Amino acid sequence: QVQLVESGGGLVQAGGSLRLSCAASGRTFGSYTMGWFRQAPGKEREFVAAINWSGYTYYADSLKGRFTISTDNAKSTIALQINSLKPEDTAVYYCAAGLIFGRRAPGEYNYWGQGTQVTVSS
Repeated sequence: QVQLVESGGGLVQAGGSLRLSCAASGRTFGSYTMGWFRQAPGKEREFVAAINWSGYTYYADSLKGRFTISTDNAKSTIALQINSLKPEDTAVYYCAAGLIFGRRAPGEYNYWGQGTQVTVSS
């Protein structure tokens, strides 16, 4: 079992930045690839980025450049830095853990956090 808790969401003006965090715990969380997804109202959950605990990363092609995923192994957390925020980035952002590196579909991730709301005002 892996437990994930997100934090760091909030209301930000367009052009601003946010840093989301996900605290991971559980007996075997180090075996998992950690991903960030987002879901806007009325839309499907969308892959953003993922990383393994060795630091290898991959991103959604459409979001490269403004999003950076990283790990803090000592704190068992992963972070998502979002720069140059746009109103269309408004969504609930979820942290997830999956067994296979390279996967992007939500159904391929086994554990999920409760989500953190990001709202970008224009």
